Amino acid sequence: MRILVIEDTSPILTNIVDYLSGLGYIVDCSDDGQAGYERLCRDEFDLVVLDLMLPRMDGYELCRRLRCELRSTIPVIMVTARDALDDRLAGFDAGADDYLVKPFALAELGARIRALLQRRRSAAPSVLKVGDLSLDQDTLALERAGTPLKLPPAPLTLLRLLMLHSPAVVHRTRLEEALWHDSPPDSDALRTHIHHIRQVIDKPFEQPLLHTVHGIGYQLRAQ
Repeated sequence: MRILVIEDTSPILTNIVDYLSGLGYIVDCSDDGQAGYERLCRDEFDLVVLDLMLPRMDGYELCRRLRCELRSTIPVIMVTARDALDDRLAGFDAGADDYLVKPFALAELGARIRALLQRRRSAAPSVLKVGDLSLDQDTLALERAGTPLKLPPAPLTLLRLLMLHSPAVVHRTRLEEALWHDSPPDSDALRTHIHHIRQVIDKPFEQPLLHTVHGIGYQLRAQ
């Protein structure tokens, strides 16, 4: 599981990163709201620990953009010294899933993270659907509008990732990592696989589902 911690107070950031790393999570960090948002645009994470008061973009704005612009459903735990009811309500209105008031015990943060990740896993459907396209994650049966479709393993891996995050945009770096980890090929193999997916799921049908977001990546969405 990969967690992004966005916190501008260095000692707190270090403590959170060290603690979560000790629990076995892969932890990335940022001490700047704008930089943190750019990481979320570019990379894939399973959960965000988000401070409220940040340089360049505060936690409220970052969370709103995460939900509205990226259309992401990634769990967000907002951490802040503000403990007034109005502050907590503003955090939830911005899209936070949980709200933790500083100072807090690291063990409590860890428990809240486990609960959110477990809830997310439990809610994950076995059959993914985007419009009239469906993929059974157990049998890997793929069909659109009742028509069975077939894809080789590599394009099918990419399609599953796009469906899992639909309608959010998935950065091309994240798609490359899904196939080649840290060693993507020099050739534009990703574009070849995307073309193959389009030929199978879009070309025979009237309504395209796979869309290119230039300079960022791809998204799967029904119009």
